[in-house]
Amino acid sequence: MSKVIELQNITRDFPLGHEIIKVLKGINLEIERGEYVAFMGPSGSGKSTLMNLLGCLDTPTSGSYILNGKDVSKMTDDDLAEIRNTEIGFVFQTFNLLPRTTALENVALPMVYAGASKAARTERAKQVLTDVGLADRMDHKPNQLSGGQRQRVAVGRALVNNPSIILADEPTGNLDSKTSVEIMHLFDDIHAAGNTVILVTHEEDIALHAHRIIRLRDGVIESDERRKVEMGVRN
Repeated sequence: MSKVIELQNITRDFPLGHEIIKVLKGINLEIERGEYVAFMGPSGSGKSTLMNLLGCLDTPTSGSYILNGKDVSKMTDDDLAEIRNTEIGFVFQTFNLLPRTTALENVALPMVYAGASKAARTERAKQVLTDVGLADRMDHKPNQLSGGQRQRVAVGRALVNNPSIILADEPTGNLDSKTSVEIMHLFDDIHAAGNTVILVTHEEDIALHAHRIIRLRDGVIESDERRKVEMGVRN
């Protein structure tokens, strides 16, 4: 397996008045292509800051971040924007869908930024929506969809550009228990298809879907546990 992510001595400091708050304190981490990883940790542990760095939404104070063979830690904002669109698929707790556009248009949006033709966008978006179980909801707007369906649209949007990693931040945080189980089974299927999946969660039962659980505390990695998960077994 090849490394898709390599972090070398990553730090992230934030100024607060006359103080410097050290949120990440020398993170070293490798994630292989095709892994399924969960980040856990209490509030203030640094997991959200680390997630922002992995998603190229922020840059480290020091250290290097190699994503898919490219050092993104020193890239310009424009280069980072391109990386976010092509290399990373985001799934957020709050779905982040455009309210006045259909499921199909929401899913196709990253391909607009990537410069794909309308025909290519439509064909790919239809395929992805079918894959996530929404073949009969393509023309619906977000307010016509349930929470679980909206999150499926968000997952489809994350997948549409065939990114190197799927990054999910509390993907079940706004869903009821039954819908949470359905969405996590969808992530299991996405991983089984060969995708690298990284999720942040504070819920132990959600983290147990992953094959590797990394726990952070006070800006450092406290533990890194690889688990055996039987394929085809639903929790």
